[in-house]
Amino acid sequence: MSAPFVAAAAQYPIEAPRDWAQYETRIAHWVAAAAAHGARLLLFPEYFSMELAALFAPPVQASLAAQLDALQELLPGFLRLFAAQARMHGVLICAGTFPVRVGGGFRNRCHLFHPDGRIDVQEKLQMTRFEREQWRIDAGDALRTFDSEVGRLGIAVCYDAEFPLLARRMVEQGADVILVPSCTDTLAGYWRVRIGCQARALENQCYVVHSATVGTAPWSAALDVNVGAAAVYAPVDRGFPDDGVLAIGRMNEPQWVYATLDPAKLAAVRRDGQVLNHRDWDAQRRFDA
Repeated sequence: MSAPFVAAAAQYPIEAPRDWAQYETRIAHWVAAAAAHGARLLLFPEYFSMELAALFAPPVQASLAAQLDALQELLPGFLRLFAAQARMHGVLICAGTFPVRVGGGFRNRCHLFHPDGRIDVQEKLQMTRFEREQWRIDAGDALRTFDSEVGRLGIAVCYDAEFPLLARRMVEQGADVILVPSCTDTLAGYWRVRIGCQARALENQCYVVHSATVGTAPWSAALDVNVGAAAVYAPVDRGFPDDGVLAIGRMNEPQWVYATLDPAKLAAVRRDGQVLNHRDWDAQRRFDA
Protein backbone atom coordinates (compact mmCIF):
# COMPACT_ATOMS: atom_id res chain seq x y z
CA MET A 1 0.00 0.00 0.00
CA SER A 2 1.31 3.46 -0.92
CA ALA A 3 2.21 6.03 1.73
CA PRO A 4 0.26 9.29 2.06
CA PHE A 5 1.12 11.83 -0.63
CA VAL A 6 0.14 15.34 -1.71
CA ALA A 7 -1.96 15.80 -4.86
CA ALA A 8 -2.21 19.15 -6.64
CA ALA A 9 -5.14 20.11 -8.88
CA ALA A 10 -4.68 23.10 -11.17
CA GLN A 11 -7.27 25.84 -11.44
CA TYR A 12 -5.60 26.90 -14.65
CA PRO A 13 -6.22 30.28 -16.33
CA ILE A 14 -6.40 30.24 -20.12
CA GLU A 15 -4.05 32.86 -21.57
CA ALA A 16 -2.47 33.67 -24.93
CA PRO A 17 1.25 32.83 -24.98
CA ARG A 18 3.33 35.08 -27.25
CA ASP A 19 5.63 32.27 -28.31
CA TRP A 20 6.67 28.73 -27.41
CA ALA A 21 9.40 29.93 -25.05
CA GLN A 22 6.89 31.87 -22.98
CA TYR A 23 4.62 28.82 -22.82
CA GLU A 24 7.49 26.62 -21.62
CA THR A 25 8.38 29.16 -18.95
CA ARG A 26 4.79 29.34 -17.76
CA ILE A 27 4.38 25.58 -17.49
CA ALA A 28 7.74 25.27 -15.73
CA HIS A 29 6.60 27.90 -13.20
CA TRP A 30 3.35 26.03 -12.48
CA VAL A 31 5.07 22.68 -12.05
CA ALA A 32 7.85 24.12 -9.89
CA ALA A 33 5.31 25.79 -7.59
CA ALA A 34 3.45 22.52 -6.99
CA ALA A 35 6.64 20.54 -6.52
CA ALA A 36 7.90 23.11 -4.00
CA HIS A 37 4.68 22.58 -2.05
CA GLY A 38 5.52 18.88 -1.80
CA ALA A 39 3.04 17.62 -4.42
CA ARG A 40 3.90 14.24 -5.99
CA LEU A 41 0.85 14.08 -8.29
CA LEU A 42 -0.08 17.09 -10.44
CA LEU A 43 -3.27 17.36 -12.50
CA PHE A 44 -3.87 19.92 -15.25
CA PRO A 45 -7.31 20.43 -16.85
CA GLU A 46 -8.94 19.22 -20.03
CA TYR A 47 -8.12 21.17 -23.22
CA PHE A 48 -5.76 23.53 -21.37
CA SER A 49 -3.35 22.79 -24.23
CA MET A 50 -5.71 24.60 -26.63
CA GLU A 51 -4.30 27.94 -25.46
CA LEU A 52 -1.39 27.08 -27.76
CA ALA A 53 -3.66 28.04 -30.66
CA ALA A 54 -2.74 31.62 -29.75
CA LEU A 55 0.55 30.97 -31.51
CA PHE A 56 -1.23 30.68 -34.86
CA ALA A 57 -2.61 33.34 -37.21
CA PRO A 58 -6.08 34.80 -36.48
CA PRO A 59 -7.83 32.77 -39.22
CA VAL A 60 -6.63 29.56 -37.51
CA GLN A 61 -7.65 30.82 -34.09
CA ALA A 62 -11.16 31.48 -35.41
CA SER A 63 -11.64 27.97 -36.81
CA LEU A 64 -12.05 24.89 -34.62
CA ALA A 65 -11.07 22.57 -37.47
CA ALA A 66 -8.00 24.62 -38.36
CA GLN A 67 -6.89 24.67 -34.73
CA LEU A 68 -7.00 20.88 -34.50
CA ASP A 69 -4.90 20.50 -37.63
CA ALA A 70 -2.33 23.14 -36.64
CA LEU A 71 -1.91 21.86 -33.09
CA GLN A 72 -0.49 18.57 -34.35
CA GLU A 73 2.72 20.41 -35.17
CA LEU A 74 3.10 21.31 -31.49
CA LEU A 75 2.32 17.88 -30.01
CA PRO A 76 5.95 16.61 -29.99
CA GLY A 77 7.11 19.73 -28.16
CA PHE A 78 4.22 19.44 -25.68
CA LEU A 79 5.18 15.85 -24.88
CA ARG A 80 8.87 16.71 -24.48
CA LEU A 81 8.04 19.65 -22.21
CA PHE A 82 5.93 17.69 -19.73
CA ALA A 83 8.17 14.63 -19.81
CA ALA A 84 11.13 16.86 -18.93
CA GLN A 85 9.23 18.57 -16.10
CA ALA A 86 8.19 15.21 -14.60
CA ARG A 87 11.79 13.96 -14.66
CA MET A 88 13.27 17.22 -13.39
CA HIS A 89 11.01 17.46 -10.34
CA GLY A 90 10.48 13.75 -9.73
CA VAL A 91 6.70 14.13 -9.94
CA LEU A 92 3.81 12.47 -11.72
CA ILE A 93 2.01 14.85 -14.11
CA CYS A 94 -1.37 14.26 -15.67
CA ALA A 95 -1.16 16.88 -18.40
CA GLY A 96 -4.83 17.54 -18.99
CA THR A 97 -5.81 16.72 -22.56
CA PHE A 98 -4.50 17.43 -26.06
CA PRO A 99 -6.57 16.73 -29.20
CA VAL A 100 -4.55 14.19 -31.18
CA ARG A 101 -5.05 13.02 -34.75
CA VAL A 102 -5.89 9.31 -34.85
CA GLY A 103 -6.53 7.83 -38.27
CA GLY A 104 -8.85 10.15 -40.15
CA GLY A 105 -10.13 11.98 -37.08
CA PHE A 106 -9.16 13.32 -33.66
CA ARG A 107 -9.39 12.07 -30.10
CA ASN A 108 -9.27 13.96 -26.83
CA ARG A 109 -6.17 12.38 -25.29
CA CYS A 110 -4.83 12.63 -21.76
CA HIS A 111 -1.12 11.96 -21.18
CA LEU A 112 0.23 10.77 -17.84
CA PHE A 113 3.96 11.52 -17.41
CA HIS A 114 5.97 9.48 -14.90
CA PRO A 115 9.23 10.68 -13.37
CA ASP A 116 11.03 7.65 -14.83
CA GLY A 117 10.13 8.75 -18.38
CA ARG A 118 7.12 6.53 -19.01
CA ILE A 119 4.08 8.08 -20.68
CA ASP A 120 0.62 6.52 -20.32
CA VAL A 121 -2.46 7.52 -22.30
CA GLN A 122 -6.21 7.61 -21.63
CA GLU A 123 -8.62 8.99 -24.21
CA LYS A 124 -11.97 10.52 -23.40
CA LEU A 125 -14.72 7.92 -23.76
CA GLN A 126 -17.96 9.91 -23.64
CA MET A 127 -18.06 12.91 -25.94
CA THR A 128 -20.19 15.97 -25.26
CA ARG A 129 -22.49 17.37 -27.93
CA PHE A 130 -20.01 20.17 -28.63
CA GLU A 131 -17.16 17.73 -29.23
CA ARG A 132 -19.24 15.34 -31.30
CA GLU A 133 -21.37 17.77 -33.32
CA GLN A 134 -19.09 20.79 -33.78
CA TRP A 135 -15.52 19.57 -33.33
CA ARG A 136 -16.09 16.08 -34.76
CA ILE A 137 -13.84 14.58 -32.10
CA ASP A 138 -14.14 10.81 -31.78
CA ALA A 139 -14.49 8.80 -28.58
CA GLY A 140 -11.66 6.63 -27.34
CA ASP A 141 -12.05 2.87 -27.40
CA ALA A 142 -10.29 1.65 -24.24
CA LEU A 143 -10.60 2.22 -20.48
CA ARG A 144 -7.32 1.80 -18.63
CA THR A 145 -5.87 2.07 -15.15
CA PHE A 146 -2.25 2.94 -14.43
CA ASP A 147 0.29 1.78 -11.88
CA SER A 148 2.25 4.74 -10.63
CA GLU A 149 4.61 5.90 -7.91
CA VAL A 150 1.62 6.80 -5.72
CA GLY A 151 -0.60 3.80 -6.45
CA ARG A 152 -3.01 2.78 -9.18
CA LEU A 153 -4.87 5.61 -10.93
CA GLY A 154 -7.82 6.01 -13.26
CA ILE A 155 -8.57 8.98 -15.51
CA ALA A 156 -12.13 10.12 -16.27
CA VAL A 157 -11.99 13.09 -18.63
CA CYS A 158 -14.64 15.71 -17.76
CA TYR A 159 -17.96 14.27 -19.08
CA ASP A 160 -16.67 10.75 -18.37
CA ALA A 161 -16.96 11.54 -14.66
CA GLU A 162 -20.74 11.82 -15.01
CA PHE A 163 -21.07 8.09 -15.81
CA PRO A 164 -20.79 5.81 -12.76
CA LEU A 165 -19.97 2.58 -14.57
CA LEU A 166 -16.77 4.01 -16.07
CA ALA A 167 -15.42 4.96 -12.65
CA ARG A 168 -16.62 1.70 -11.18
CA ARG A 169 -14.64 -0.28 -13.73
CA MET A 170 -11.51 1.71 -12.81
CA VAL A 171 -12.02 0.96 -9.12
CA GLU A 172 -12.65 -2.71 -9.85
CA GLN A 173 -9.29 -2.68 -11.62
CA GLY A 174 -7.65 -1.38 -8.44
CA ALA A 175 -7.72 2.40 -8.78
CA ASP A 176 -7.93 4.27 -5.48
CA VAL A 177 -7.62 7.69 -7.15
CA ILE A 178 -9.58 8.94 -10.17
CA LEU A 179 -8.25 12.01 -11.95
CA VAL A 180 -10.79 14.29 -13.62
CA PRO A 181 -9.37 16.97 -15.92
CA SER A 182 -12.26 19.23 -16.97
CA CYS A 183 -13.14 22.23 -19.11
CA THR A 184 -16.56 23.82 -18.62
CA ASP A 185 -17.93 27.10 -19.97
CA THR A 186 -21.03 27.49 -17.78
CA LEU A 187 -21.75 27.25 -14.07
CA ALA A 188 -24.19 24.42 -14.79
CA GLY A 189 -21.47 22.54 -16.67
CA TYR A 190 -19.08 22.94 -13.77
CA TRP A 191 -21.68 21.65 -11.31
CA ARG A 192 -22.46 18.64 -13.50
CA VAL A 193 -18.82 17.60 -13.37
CA ARG A 194 -18.45 18.47 -9.69
CA ILE A 195 -21.56 16.50 -8.70
CA GLY A 196 -20.26 13.59 -10.78
CA CYS A 197 -16.89 13.73 -9.02
CA GLN A 198 -18.43 13.77 -5.57
CA ALA A 199 -20.81 10.95 -6.47
CA ARG A 200 -17.97 8.81 -7.81
CA ALA A 201 -15.99 9.33 -4.58
CA LEU A 202 -19.04 8.37 -2.49
CA GLU A 203 -20.03 5.34 -4.58
CA ASN A 204 -16.56 3.84 -4.70
CA GLN A 205 -15.07 5.13 -1.44
CA CYS A 206 -12.14 6.52 -3.42
CA TYR A 207 -10.38 9.84 -3.97
CA VAL A 208 -11.32 12.03 -6.94
CA VAL A 209 -9.01 14.86 -8.01
CA HIS A 210 -10.71 17.48 -10.19
CA SER A 211 -8.90 20.16 -12.24
CA ALA A 212 -10.60 23.02 -14.11
CA THR A 213 -9.88 25.74 -16.67
CA VAL A 214 -10.79 29.28 -15.63
CA GLY A 215 -10.88 32.74 -17.18
CA THR A 216 -11.84 34.19 -20.53
CA ALA A 217 -10.04 34.04 -23.88
CA PRO A 218 -12.05 36.04 -26.44
CA TRP A 219 -9.51 35.20 -29.15
CA SER A 220 -10.22 31.46 -28.85
CA ALA A 221 -13.01 29.68 -30.70
CA ALA A 222 -12.66 26.79 -28.26
CA LEU A 223 -11.89 28.32 -24.85
CA ASP A 224 -13.55 31.72 -24.89
CA VAL A 225 -15.24 31.25 -21.48
CA ASN A 226 -14.07 28.98 -18.65
CA VAL A 227 -15.88 28.46 -15.35
CA GLY A 228 -14.88 26.21 -12.47
CA ALA A 229 -12.99 25.33 -9.32
CA ALA A 230 -10.42 22.63 -8.75
CA ALA A 231 -10.95 20.26 -5.83
CA VAL A 232 -10.11 16.97 -4.18
CA TYR A 233 -13.01 14.79 -3.01
CA ALA A 234 -13.11 11.83 -0.66
CA PRO A 235 -15.64 9.33 0.76
CA VAL A 236 -18.38 10.84 2.92
CA ASP A 237 -17.65 8.75 5.98
CA ARG A 238 -15.67 8.53 9.21
CA GLY A 239 -12.16 9.87 9.00
CA PHE A 240 -13.07 12.29 6.20
CA PRO A 241 -14.84 15.69 6.04
CA ASP A 242 -18.61 15.46 6.50
CA ASP A 243 -19.17 16.83 3.00
CA GLY A 244 -16.41 14.75 1.41
CA VAL A 245 -14.50 17.86 0.29
CA LEU A 246 -10.82 17.60 1.21
CA ALA A 247 -9.92 20.84 -0.56
CA ILE A 248 -11.52 23.20 -3.06
CA GLY A 249 -10.40 26.37 -4.81
CA ARG A 250 -11.92 29.82 -4.87
CA MET A 251 -14.26 29.92 -7.86
CA ASN A 252 -12.60 31.07 -11.10
CA GLU A 253 -9.35 32.19 -9.44
CA PRO A 254 -6.05 30.81 -10.79
CA GLN A 255 -4.34 28.59 -8.21
CA TRP A 256 -3.16 25.14 -7.23
CA VAL A 257 -5.42 23.23 -4.85
CA TYR A 258 -3.61 20.77 -2.56
CA ALA A 259 -4.70 17.82 -0.44
CA THR A 260 -3.01 14.86 1.22
CA LEU A 261 -4.30 11.49 0.01
CA ASP A 262 -3.86 8.52 2.34
CA PRO A 263 -4.53 5.07 0.82
CA ALA A 264 -4.64 3.53 4.31
CA LYS A 265 -7.64 5.69 5.22
CA LEU A 266 -9.48 4.43 2.15
CA ALA A 267 -8.73 0.83 3.10
CA ALA A 268 -10.01 1.49 6.62
CA VAL A 269 -13.29 3.06 5.52
CA ARG A 270 -13.91 0.33 2.96
CA ARG A 271 -13.37 -2.23 5.71
CA ASP A 272 -15.25 -0.57 8.57
CA GLY A 273 -17.08 2.58 7.45
CA GLN A 274 -20.48 3.75 8.58
CA VAL A 275 -21.57 2.46 5.19
CA LEU A 276 -19.75 0.14 2.79
CA ASN A 277 -20.47 1.56 -0.66
CA HIS A 278 -17.36 -0.02 -2.17
CA ARG A 279 -18.41 -3.51 -1.05
CA ASP A 280 -22.17 -3.13 -1.41
CA TRP A 281 -22.11 -2.04 -5.04
CA ASP A 282 -22.61 -5.65 -6.11
CA ALA A 283 -25.99 -5.74 -4.37
CA GLN A 284 -27.42 -3.66 -7.22
CA ARG A 285 -26.83 -6.46 -9.68
CA ARG A 286 -29.84 -8.39 -8.48
CA PHE A 287 -31.94 -5.78 -10.27
CA ASP A 288 -30.18 -6.24 -13.61
CA ALA A 289 -32.51 -7.26 -16.42
